[in-house]
Amino acid sequence: MRVYISFDMEGISGIVDWDQCTGSGPAVAMGQELTLAEINAAIDGALKAGATDFVVNDAHYRMQNLDPRLLHGDATYISGAHKPGYMMEGLTAEFDVIFFIGYHGSISGVASVMSHSYNPAVFTELRVNDLEVGESGVNALVALGHRVPIGLISGDRATALQAQPLMKQAITVQVKESITRFAAANLHPHVAHKLVADAAERAVEAATGIDLPAIDLPATISMSFQTADQAELASWIAGVERTDVRACAIKGDDPLALYRAFVGVCYLTRQAQGR
Repeated sequence: MRVYISFDMEGISGIVDWDQCTGSGPAVAMGQELTLAEINAAIDGALKAGATDFVVNDAHYRMQNLDPRLLHGDATYISGAHKPGYMMEGLTAEFDVIFFIGYHGSISGVASVMSHSYNPAVFTELRVNDLEVGESGVNALVALGHRVPIGLISGDRATALQAQPLMKQAITVQVKESITRFAAANLHPHVAHKLVADAAERAVEAATGIDLPAIDLPATISMSFQTADQAELASWIAGVERTDVRACAIKGDDPLALYRAFVGVCYLTRQAQGR
C-alpha cells in the first residue's frame, strides 16, 4: 500500500500566523516541528493499517520545511520550490491513497486561518466547474488524472467544508477552529496527532473503496486575479482564455493538462505580484 502525502502548514494545529511558517526564526522552527509531528502521526496511523511506502511532498512556501531524517516510515521527501507538479509533485498512478495534511481554506471563502488560494498576492478566487474551491479542489484534478483517491484531509472546519463536495468519502480531521484569518482555537498537538493517526489508519483500510474526486470532465478552472495585468500574463499561456478584465479560464478533458497549465499561470503571474 503506497501513500502519497501533500502537506501545507497553515492548517496545522498551533499555526496561526505567517511568522510561524515563512522566513526564519524561532517561530518558524516551532511551526516546522508542529508540522513534522502531524505528518508523522499520519504516517504512523497508515503504518498501523499496513501501508508500506510513503512519499511526502512539501507544498508550503519554499517547500523545504522538514528535516528528512526525522520523517517516520522511511518516507521519501520531495522538497524544493521549482517543481512542475507543484503541490502534487511526485504523484503517479502507482499510489493507492492520498493524504492532504495541514491544508487551509480559500481566500474567497469563510474565515480560515491564513486563507489563500495558491498565491494571496495573485488570486482572489478559484473555481472548478463553477464550484468555489481551495487548494485541495484544484489539487484534486491531479488525483483524478492519476486515478488515486483522496482519503484524508486535515485542517480547520472551513477546509473540510470546502473539500467535501469533491471528496465526499475523504475522512476530514479538524485540528483547529478558525476565529479570524489570524486566530484559531487549536487542539492540543497530542489530541490532534491522535485524531490524524486514527483517521490515517481508517483511510488506508478503506482506500480501495474510496471514489475518485467528483469532477465532471471536460472541466474548467476559473481564475480571478488581483489585477488586470496578472490576467494578461496568464492569458499568454497556451490554453488559457481571458474571460474578463481580471479573469481567465482553462478548459479541457485532461485533468493533468489543466493542472499543468494552472501551474504555469502560478509561476508566470508571480512577475506581477505586488506591483
